[in-house]
Amino acid sequence: MLREIAGVRQDEPGRVRRWFHDDYFELFVWQSETRQVLMFQLCYGGASSERALVWREDLGFFHDGVPPGPGSTDLAASRFPAKSIGERFARDAASVPQDVSSFVLAKITEYAETPPPPRAARGRFRREDWQRRAAKA
Repeated sequence: MLREIAGVRQDEPGRVRRWFHDDYFELFVWQSETRQVLMFQLCYGGASSERALVWREDLGFFHDGVPPGPGSTDLAASRFPAKSIGERFARDAASVPQDVSSFVLAKITEYAETPPPPRAARGRFRREDWQRRAAKA
């Protein structure tokens, strides 16, 4: 079950950062002062296979993560598993505010139904300093 992490650094005027975490997902959300979602990063999988569906109001979607394997050309393995992620997120996001969880679920569906044009995806999702925390914290 996703739980909100308290004390997230707030250093972008006019934006509120939020962080939700469980054993499978990390959801980072940027909202306006009026609670409009401006961006989110839905990270999923374990540390060795972490991937992220990223949506930005001004740029659209990105899907970043670990490539399928050395020398692999299996593009299907790097695609976003929208159905399974959507179902699991819906189940695990019961404690996430309704406006945020509904928005993210709608974007998961949108991405699955109309995949964006291919973009150069990063082989690894990169976290900013504020998105990192000690494994034992």
